Formats: sequence, C-alpha cells, structure tokens
Amino acid sequence: MIFQSLDDKIHCIGIYYDGKLVFDETPEGLSGTWNHVPRLNNLNNVEYAKIYCGGKSLDEVCPVALQSDWKRFQSKLRAFVKSFKISKVSFSEHCFYDLVPQRFLLEYCEIKNRICEHVFDINTKPKNYDFLIELSSIVGKIESKPLNIDKEILREDLQEGKFRRFWKKLADMPSHIRYNIYGTKTGRLTTLDSGFPILTMDKDFRKIIKPHNDWLVELDFNAAELRTLLALSGSDQPQEDLHEWNRKNIYSGAGDRDMAKKRIFAWLYNPESKDTASSGAYNRGAILDTHWDGTHVETPFGRKIEADKKHALNYIIQSTTSDLLLKQMIKLDDYLKDSESYISFCIHDNVVLDMKEEDYLKLSDVIQIFSNTELGKYKTNVRIGKNYGEMKEINYANL
Repeated sequence: MIFQSLDDKIHCIGIYYDGKLVFDETPEGLSGTWNHVPRLNNLNNVEYAKIYCGGKSLDEVCPVALQSDWKRFQSKLRAFVKSFKISKVSFSEHCFYDLVPQRFLLEYCEIKNRICEHVFDINTKPKNYDFLIELSSIVGKIESKPLNIDKEILREDLQEGKFRRFWKKLADMPSHIRYNIYGTKTGRLTTLDSGFPILTMDKDFRKIIKPHNDWLVELDFNAAELRTLLALSGSDQPQEDLHEWNRKNIYSGAGDRDMAKKRIFAWLYNPESKDTASSGAYNRGAILDTHWDGTHVETPFGRKIEADKKHALNYIIQSTTSDLLLKQMIKLDDYLKDSESYISFCIHDNVVLDMKEEDYLKLSDVIQIFSNTELGKYKTNVRIGKNYGEMKEINYANL
C-alpha cells in the first residue's frame, strides 16, 4: 500500500494512506512511499520511489497527466510556507500537519501517491538500493543532531575581514548538517543550502566546531583514490604512506613525497599521459576494460554513470572511493549504536566521530572497522582534538 509521511520530524507521527490521515500509529501493510525519513527505519519491506528514480525531484518525475494538479498544489504549499515564515512559526517545534488544513493534506498526499505509483511502474530497482537505504538512514541521523558551534573562539581573529564576514553569517546559519546523497553523479555527498556548510567552510573556521561529548576523532584513508586504483587492479595494499611508497618503489627514490604525489595524479586522470613508471605499476587499461563499456561506467558497488573515455577512469575511481568510505561510515554507526559516541559528520574522504572519553578504549576497534574494507585493508590516518580546527594525528599502533 502506497503511503506518505506527513512530516519528517521524529516526533511527528502522521501517515496518509488509502484516502485517510492516521496519527499516533503506523498502520500495517505499508509498501511504498516517496522518500526515506528516519522515523521509517523500523518499517520493513517499504520501497522508496526517490531511490528508484535516482534522486530526481517530484517535479521531474510527475507524469504529464498529473502536472497541472501537481503545480497547483505546489503553489499552495509555497504559500503556506511563506505565511509560516512571515508569522515566525518554528518548523522545528510544530508538526507540518498541525499547520495546514486537512483537506489540503489529503489531496496533496494523494497526488504524491499517484506520482510514486508511476515511478515504481516505469523504473527497476537499483542494484545499490539497500546501500542507499542505509545511507539515507545515517545522513538522517546526522541531520538530527546539531553541531556544537562556539563562535566566540573566533573573536580574537575579527581584525581580519574574512573572519568578520563569517562571524556575521553565523548568526543565521543553521547548526544542523543536511546532506544530499544525490548531489553528484559519482555519489559524493553534497550539502543543502538549508543546512550547515560543512563541505565548503574555510579550514580557518573549523575550530568553531566542538564535540558535544569529549573529543572529535577524525578517520581518513591514506591516499584513498590511489588505494582504490590498486584494489581494482588486484594489487595488495602497502601499509605505509602510499605516496612515499610510490616514491621509493615506482619512481626509484627520485624527488620527495610531494613530487611523487603530483606525478601520480598528473598521470592518473590524464588519458594521454605516457608516464611509463606509473603505468607499469597501476593498470588503468584493465580497469577501464572491466568497468567501462564505451558509454557508461559501472562501479563494483552498482553505480552506473554515463561517461566518455576522458572521464571514465575518474568516475570509476572517485565513485568507488566515495561509496567505500560511506560504507565504512555505516559500519561505524552500527558499531556505536549502543554508545553515546556517534558519527558527527563526514567530509569527502574522512569521517568525524563525537566521542565520549569512556569510549576511547573502543578506538582500536573503530580504526579496524574503518580500515578493513571490501576492497582490502586501507591504511588509516587518525586525528583527535577538542575542536575541529586543532586536531592532532595520533600513532594508534599501541592502542
């Protein structure tokens, strides 16, 4: 049975199904809806239309026969939202279904149901559907927990213009991160404008983010994309800094680490590069033969992306690496589910935990879970600090 949740907030229990509104309980037999929200985590066998259509909007997938009605209801919805803002109604304190007429809810949800039915009818279930469900769940958890933001730590820097401008912006900046799991074709997360800009914030401002618990712990893969390249080539993972390993083993000790890093990436994503030493160690051609059919790449994790030859390897490596990190984040979330420590956020190739002092003994397990991926054991860098701008790398060998 197709249904719609009447509000995304965890405390707002309202469902539309079969032409009626139900509150304070979840009916049996629900089978499909538009999008995943955290409150639906305990429902089994529910299909999500937004995942079926690859993250497109309702506007994009609305069938022609329903477009006129859909636009009319969207216009009404925007008018309601505008009136709430003018009246300074707090969306975080009130349930949406308490603010609008029930007649509107009935008609609006019914047309959403019909759009969902259309999406399910014309699309097949994605290969990475289960992963996207898990990812939707964890980004929902992240969104539900506000960051601990201390703007006062910037006061001593206000003589500089960029700090003064950021200080002013902080007054209206939300403290919750809102990720968009469909923001890029490769699967790398983006953030919505209505959330905290964790992915684009200047590194000089990171110190405003403090833990709610005792420590922030950052985990990231060493040379993540190169390790994915090795894994897809069927090669072993060196358990040392990979750029230094390349310098010694591929480039015969020439230059320094930074030169080795620049050289490998200059070759990696330029199909025309003829660097013999790099191509002798990393088999780009074999990876393309396996994962690119001439028009699309398909990653080991089931993402299919349109790509020409110039971009194919880039998409394979970046998408695979991104999904690998997100899979490790999901594993960590499951490991910490009975703890007060939790996933605070992620930035591209790293995951940041908000950790209780008493959970420090679990850090060794956390690192092992993060490092042991489906593509092999990736060397992990670990940093810890009292704020996100002042993190110190630790040697975890003796943990």
